[in-house]
Amino acid sequence: MNIDDALEESAEFAFELLELIDLPLCNDGARVCIAEVACSLSLEHWHSVRRLLSDSLMSSALVVHRSQFEAILRSVWLTYAASDTDISKLTTVLNLESEQAAKNLSQTQHMMEALAKSGPKEAHAALARFKDNSWKALNSYAHAGIHPLRRHADGYPVELAHGVLCNANGLAILSGMQAAVLSGAQPLQREVLALATKHSRCMPPPL
Repeated sequence: MNIDDALEESAEFAFELLELIDLPLCNDGARVCIAEVACSLSLEHWHSVRRLLSDSLMSSALVVHRSQFEAILRSVWLTYAASDTDISKLTTVLNLESEQAAKNLSQTQHMMEALAKSGPKEAHAALARFKDNSWKALNSYAHAGIHPLRRHADGYPVELAHGVLCNANGLAILSGMQAAVLSGAQPLQREVLALATKHSRCMPPPL
């Protein structure tokens, strides 16, 4: 499948996924609400990745792709592993004081370790697979390392663009699963997975 066809099918998948998970939250507690914000942020980054890829802005797409992963990781961590103090730091009014207080929130590795202990095994396994396969290269893109500098100078292989799109769609599936949890409609996760099967041509290969 060429990149244009993959982008077109990804757009169809996006429409179907967002329609499926357009549900109210299971409650209005602070933990659920802030986890939903992080999940929504990850979905916004997903849309941005697809838009940037369609405009052939590959380096920028990869920077946002990293943020897509971090946002869904944050959402799952907030749901299952964050302390009440962590929740309060992220739900207060944004000002200089709250910004400073939030600086010591758990970062990627600590969130992964916490989820390994207290999160759903399936969600942790999916996040860990992505991190193991992509994290070093994505960090290089975020910090203007050798990956973006060489690719920007020498050009990007088409296969890389297609791979990034598929991985972004795979993270969107995880976001859909998380949205189902936050709505209290866990059986909906089966329908989210069915969408991945339906649009398998623009999904990452099974591991």
